[in-house]
Amino acid sequence: MSEILTIAISKGRIFDEALPLLARADIVPVEDPSASRKLILETSRPDVKLFIIRAADVPTYVEHGAADMGIAGKDVLLEYDGDDLYEPLDLGIARCRMMLAGPAEPAPGNGRLRIATKYVNTARNYFADKGLQVEIIKLYGSMELAPVLGLADQIVDLVDTGNTLKANGLVPLETIFDISSRLVVNKASMKMKLDRIRPLISKLAEIVEA
Repeated sequence: MSEILTIAISKGRIFDEALPLLARADIVPVEDPSASRKLILETSRPDVKLFIIRAADVPTYVEHGAADMGIAGKDVLLEYDGDDLYEPLDLGIARCRMMLAGPAEPAPGNGRLRIATKYVNTARNYFADKGLQVEIIKLYGSMELAPVLGLADQIVDLVDTGNTLKANGLVPLETIFDISSRLVVNKASMKMKLDRIRPLISKLAEIVEA
């Protein structure tokens, strides 16, 4: 581990909502992230750098020590198979719900339910906890089309306003998880850089509470 403290984060809603929190902790990118193609951003603190990566890759980079810390949605963490991460803080940003949704008037059943989702592990665990056997169909986007076109009976997906569900004739059926973004920390970094990571966690916790 180098002396630089590295934080992995994905562009988009999480990045946009994390920036004000980081700024209050005196971590500000020296370049405009929206205008830069750089994937490693220097910040106002010479000992802190931001890594810009895909949201689904944040826990992998952190667990394997390529980044000391990261900010990832709980939906990503629920799907991640590794267990060598600390998750010390809910940042309370990028909030939404992971929901089971389906047609307002479901078609007659023909056996086990077919569930379309990209959150395969989460969906499988959810139905297993209910003692239900379902067929999971993995998709990478446009989940709402699956029931409309007969590919699946229901979907498991992230829902914010619910407008996309409504526009496609679907209704929310049950909330599986309330989702927000979490701070995650590499376990080795937590030991080797404790004197720098712990104050940052404490500062961010104060900011979130405020």
